[in-house]
Amino acid sequence: MSEAVHPVDEILPAPKLAVLGLQHVLVMYAGAVAVPLIIGRALKLPPQDVAFLISADLFACGLATLAQCLGFFGVGIRLPVMMGVTFASVGPMVAMGQDPSIGLLGIYGSVIAAGIFSIIVAPFVSRLLPLFPPVVTGTIILIIGISLMRVGINWAGGAQPFLPPRIIDGNVALVANPNYAQLQGLGIALFVLLVVLGLIKWGKGFLANVAVLLGIVAGAVVSTFLGIMHFEKVAEAPWFDVILPFHFGMPTFHIVPIITMCIVMIVVMIESVGMFLALSDITGKPVDQKALTKGLRADGVGTFLGGIFNTFPYTSFSQNVGLVGVTGVRSRWVTVTGGVIMLGLGLLPKMAALVEAVPQVVLGGAGLVMFGMVAATGARILTGVDFKTNRFNLFIVAVSVGFGMIPLVSPNFFKNLPHELHPLLESGILLCAIVAVLLNVFFNGVKQTSTEEIVAAAKQAEAH
Repeated sequence: MSEAVHPVDEILPAPKLAVLGLQHVLVMYAGAVAVPLIIGRALKLPPQDVAFLISADLFACGLATLAQCLGFFGVGIRLPVMMGVTFASVGPMVAMGQDPSIGLLGIYGSVIAAGIFSIIVAPFVSRLLPLFPPVVTGTIILIIGISLMRVGINWAGGAQPFLPPRIIDGNVALVANPNYAQLQGLGIALFVLLVVLGLIKWGKGFLANVAVLLGIVAGAVVSTFLGIMHFEKVAEAPWFDVILPFHFGMPTFHIVPIITMCIVMIVVMIESVGMFLALSDITGKPVDQKALTKGLRADGVGTFLGGIFNTFPYTSFSQNVGLVGVTGVRSRWVTVTGGVIMLGLGLLPKMAALVEAVPQVVLGGAGLVMFGMVAATGARILTGVDFKTNRFNLFIVAVSVGFGMIPLVSPNFFKNLPHELHPLLESGILLCAIVAVLLNVFFNGVKQTSTEEIVAAAKQAEAH
């Protein structure tokens, strides 16, 4: 009798794969294009170069996702993961690009070098698995979800809550964005949220699985009728474009930017460990040290390819982890299809422009559901942790969550610390992970806790 196929490896019918894959793409699209847009504008690139950066990013997103989900030669964790450019790299890259001696080509050189570095150190980072028992894992996943909620809330608001800092009477001041949280946009976000929740409650089978996609489509239709979804960029965009390596020229390599980007990749890899463990719990497929190594290598391969194809460092997108939890569809072939769609969007600028035309408020309504699911997954893992006989676990969770919230509630909290430390201190997820690991070692020591135990703890909690 043949061994049953795990749901992660199940190949669904092609129509379902296409629709579910598109759903993953829509969820991550805004985040995927944000970084090249920010970098392009910060470096004052011409509009056509910014447009190319976005197409190159989508193309490389597809390549990185396929490397992670399909796997090859010891690369790829083979879980339902979508890959996108990490926001942790934005600050350092803007600083590099605005330095005339480094520029855009220096950024690409540092990205390529950081990708190679990540591939080399992946086995060492994966050995940290014993430092992630359920009390640590659950706390980190909880903070991932809480951190993402800020993204979802700002999507629902339709813009950033504050305009860029201004000098008023000699002082730096933040001015509220008048376009933030307009009633019309909030109404659309609420409408999308209600559609998603309604489909989850009353929809059956496949209809419930694509609740997020249908909610986004319904929101886009309403936005079109209300005149806030525009198609001018769709009409102007070309049908086809080719993404060639080294479009802007051969990369240059500088030691300080390379070291900086390698530090950023260490941050990214530690965050990725949290994403992989979250997916392990959601999909019910345990990951061991070997699997973690393959997943972290894929981060490095994606980053290396990003530098070659004129884009930036790649990581596993946490937005899509929440989508897996909402839909309950665990097949990695869905995200493989999403990767293929991303490749297509990179080669078909007109289709990419159509997806980009979906207003942020529409994504906000769906984001509140998905990102909340990530936080709920962390809380579920924590319900399986022993708090009765081991009161130290309470302090581990309490203090770690406190540190993880610092960048969210007070972005300037660490402003007087050395600038070189900011990439490490501006990530609430990383701060939470470091504090949780250190406190767990201090209180409980290091035990050989496998991911099987993490999954078992979550299932036990679910049973109760």
